[in-house]
Amino acid sequence: MPLTHEEKERYSRQIMIEGWGLEGQKRLQAATVFIAGAGGLGSPVSMYLAAAGIGTLRICDCGEPELSNLNRQLLHDDGRIGMSKAESARMTLKGINPHATVVPLPEAITDASISRLAGGADVLVDCLDSFEARHVLNRYAVERGIALVHAAVQGLDGQVSVFHSPHTPCMACIFPREFPRGVFPIAGFTAGVIGSLQAAETVKLLLGLEKSLYNTLLMWDGTRCDFQKITVCRSPVCPVCGKKDTGHTPAKDTHTP
Repeated sequence: MPLTHEEKERYSRQIMIEGWGLEGQKRLQAATVFIAGAGGLGSPVSMYLAAAGIGTLRICDCGEPELSNLNRQLLHDDGRIGMSKAESARMTLKGINPHATVVPLPEAITDASISRLAGGADVLVDCLDSFEARHVLNRYAVERGIALVHAAVQGLDGQVSVFHSPHTPCMACIFPREFPRGVFPIAGFTAGVIGSLQAAETVKLLLGLEKSLYNTLLMWDGTRCDFQKITVCRSPVCPVCGKKDTGHTPAKDTHTP
């Protein structure tokens, strides 16, 4: 659909960016993004994607906001405690951009549900705190050949990468096992920094801009405010993507965190 006068005004500053333009904005308007998680990472990711004009946001979280979430989960407030996180997210995002279509999905991500939940998405965004669910998302991404924008945070540290098999490793190449789930320290601004980077990579993918985090794990040390890039490559024995005959030649050196 053509952009309305109001939409052109709303997005005017980003339309000015080289490589963006009106055609790029129309691509964003036509895009669907699946956001797995409406918590610390899902908040800045979904808020910036809504503000950028992504046409459809499918946001999935089966949890409810708790008081201890509110230092970082800006989609929610005190009045939403006990409400569905997915529905709370819809309310906030529609307030940010009424032009966005926001689909709340208050369900768990499993092998049985992922195709229905993420169906039709152009990009998948990993804002989860469960490696079990992350690996479900990764298997679906590899099976469908969809880009998966991954991130994780803890304390004052975070990481971001883009997995897009067969062009890059998949998540299972880099994190072959599940890590224990528990309560961990986290500053709100850590999720803000890393979630903003996820949103940036998602928009760049949709616009066809430089794929700067393909085959790269970006690490942020918030204590020293230092970024480090680590080159990663496919594992030939990866149970998810390693046996696929993709024609992709991995880099010689493999670095894992």
